[in-house]
Amino acid sequence: MNNRRKVVIALGAGALAAPFGSFAQQQGKVWRVGFLSARRQPPVLDLDYYGAFPRRLKELGYVEGVNLHIEWRFANGDYKLLPGMASELVRLKMDAIMALGPPCASAAQKVTTTIPIVIVVSVDPVAAGFVKSLARPGGNITGLSNLGGDISAKHLEMLLAMVPGLSRVAVLVNPGNPAHAQIVKNIQAAAQKVSIKSTPLNAQTPEEIESALAAATKERAGAVIVALDPLFIQQEIQIAAQTTKHRLPSIFSNREYAEAGGLMSYGQNQVEIYRRAAEYVERIFKGAKPAELPVEQPTKLELLINRKTAKTLGLTIPQSLLISADKVIE
Repeated sequence: MNNRRKVVIALGAGALAAPFGSFAQQQGKVWRVGFLSARRQPPVLDLDYYGAFPRRLKELGYVEGVNLHIEWRFANGDYKLLPGMASELVRLKMDAIMALGPPCASAAQKVTTTIPIVIVVSVDPVAAGFVKSLARPGGNITGLSNLGGDISAKHLEMLLAMVPGLSRVAVLVNPGNPAHAQIVKNIQAAAQKVSIKSTPLNAQTPEEIESALAAATKERAGAVIVALDPLFIQQEIQIAAQTTKHRLPSIFSNREYAEAGGLMSYGQNQVEIYRRAAEYVERIFKGAKPAELPVEQPTKLELLINRKTAKTLGLTIPQSLLISADKVIE
């Protein structure tokens, strides 16, 4: 082999080796994500809508145990644990933190201004002080807002259609959730327009949920709006059973509530929310800055009605709701 050919081969090998080495180095990185939730840990993650998050990341090429590590933190409904959990995730040097719900977003915001935070909140993130604007968040926080508070008036409208002659509605809220004060105001304003009284009911534990729903009947409430909250999501089966026991037509934002026996649900599909959240995290992995990633708002809301529960409560589902329903559970 002549010297010229040796040089060409060596150059060719070097040209191949350089990008391959660079590629191998990038592939060797293990991305670290903190997942901060106020709920309890699901018994089987893959059967919960939280499971949509790692599934979507896997579709995007990030696999737990290979190039992805997720630090799962669940507060089991105790919001007092969130600040400590958020601080721990910062100490563990996450590449990004998922903060689910206003209490988690607030806890994460207070402990880091540098680690990217992806939020999923049921509140106006601008009014809550999480971002400067939806289009240009401006800091280390971006994500999704499903605006659960803004659809509260729609929840009331649907209950009015389902329960003729409704004169008082109860609103189940968690006083530890900073979004709920605005939700109560929204419902009160909407209720006043149609001459209906609204009564907030506070609950921060499963026991208080039961007491609050029992109190709703004493307050002569004819229906219940359940404000979107991690604890209430965690206790969906309990709330569905108690509202039926007390013969209280009810509505919640999560479809899982109607599937668990609640009368109605109207809100964004949670599986889609967490798939989209995973896509935000992936964009951050690829170098996107949270300050420049617009906060996403829902483009589709879905209505589910449980016909069996309606029959148990002696209600006839109006045609207007049947036509609008994405799913009627038999």
